[in-house]
Amino acid sequence: MLQIKSFVFNPFSQNTYVVFNDNKDAYIIDPGNFSDEETAVLEKFISDNQLKVQHILLTHAHIDHVLGLQKASDKYKVPVLMHPIEQEILDRNPMDANRFGFFFKPFEGKISYVKEDEILSLGKDEFKIIHIPGHSPGSIAFYNETQKFMISGDVLFEGSIGRTDLYKGDHDQLISNIKSKLFVLDAETKVYSGHGNPTTIGFEKNYSPYF
Repeated sequence: MLQIKSFVFNPFSQNTYVVFNDNKDAYIIDPGNFSDEETAVLEKFISDNQLKVQHILLTHAHIDHVLGLQKASDKYKVPVLMHPIEQEILDRNPMDANRFGFFFKPFEGKISYVKEDEILSLGKDEFKIIHIPGHSPGSIAFYNETQKFMISGDVLFEGSIGRTDLYKGDHDQLISNIKSKLFVLDAETKVYSGHGNPTTIGFEKNYSPYF
């Protein structure tokens, strides 16, 4: 049985997730820990629960979702998985940080790439990769069909969608992908978003003002 722990980190109120199974194998998804205090909270949870981090997963590489990436990579020494076309976004982060008034070093660590329909295994549990560009070109969701949930990043929010006015954002593309790739899933599927509260496919399909 998979468990999900969420943390709200950094000035952007970004959701970082730790997903783990009964054998204590774990993924860190979108490490946004910025301050030393936030990093300590994340590391303490992993240590206290004796979790074994297998991979660091990125739904996408906007700066608010990777503020703790280097720290997590250095600490746990596991590969970082993301969509290949998101590399450009990751590489832009030092420039984006400068726009926000702080310094951010380029990421130095091992990157591995995953693409649509690939399956990630965490013990006996599986996650399907769903590519949902529009907010960011390489945005992906990690979908577990058995327990009916996904970690979606900044694609679909409670009553809203990801912003599309950022570099390489595309509103029509995002709407189209949500309809064709997410709204075909079971209505009970829980969506753990990059910001704010979880929602469900059924709720957004029926009540979101964007649809």
